[in-house]
Amino acid sequence: MTPTTDSSLGNPGARSAPGTPTADAAGAEPPHPDYGHVRSYVRRRGHITPAQKTALERLMPRWAIPYRPEPLDFAATFGRPAATILEIGFGMGETTAQIATARADENFLGVEVFNAGVGALLKRIELAGITNIRIIQHDAVDVLRDMLPPDSLAGVHIYFPDPWPKVRHHKRRLIQAPLVALLASRIRPGGYLHCATDWTNYAEQMLAVLSAEPLLRNTCDGYAPRPDYRPRTKFETRGLELGHAVHDLIFMRIPAVP
Repeated sequence: MTPTTDSSLGNPGARSAPGTPTADAAGAEPPHPDYGHVRSYVRRRGHITPAQKTALERLMPRWAIPYRPEPLDFAATFGRPAATILEIGFGMGETTAQIATARADENFLGVEVFNAGVGALLKRIELAGITNIRIIQHDAVDVLRDMLPPDSLAGVHIYFPDPWPKVRHHKRRLIQAPLVALLASRIRPGGYLHCATDWTNYAEQMLAVLSAEPLLRNTCDGYAPRPDYRPRTKFETRGLELGHAVHDLIFMRIPAVP
């Protein structure tokens, strides 16, 4: 799952999702104090509103989890035992908040690094009275590797990550074989990985990489129809009206072969 200057259809601002191996951009904004650091992808300077800044200062202690290199206890973190869904790069949090509200019996863990996006989701949490979202403002690869136990997640959402359209930048794309293998190891058997993109070339790469992961099985023949739980934002609707294709991919975690 981040504010950039790129246009984003399905999840506004979700273009620089964590996990892309590049150096920090010059002049990048720092993450909120005490909630981790980011070093795994290009960070562009983003605008943050006074309301988002205030939300960061007031609400981070209530809804955010500091990065620590130790396994996360989901029941203790959320105050209840429930299926937990990870979202990587939630942008401004519109989709995250809508899904968490509709699926109140599940827990949602959002990983994002940009202050504006984190502040925006914190505002949505407070305004809507949402209690089943927690945020980690840190590099997603570190979180996956160090904080999420194997076979622990009921699902993973990665919506409209940065497509890095230039061929020479494809190596920066989030959906690469090593990350997918790590993701698959953290999803429990029967859980799912749901990706969405509005770039056909990236969708083709996603399909190839996900299909090659031995712990994942496609739930459809190729691309999946948009499930009801993923809301269609105004940005996605606008893109569809302009003729842009949006591709969903939903893969299920299968048991490891002994």
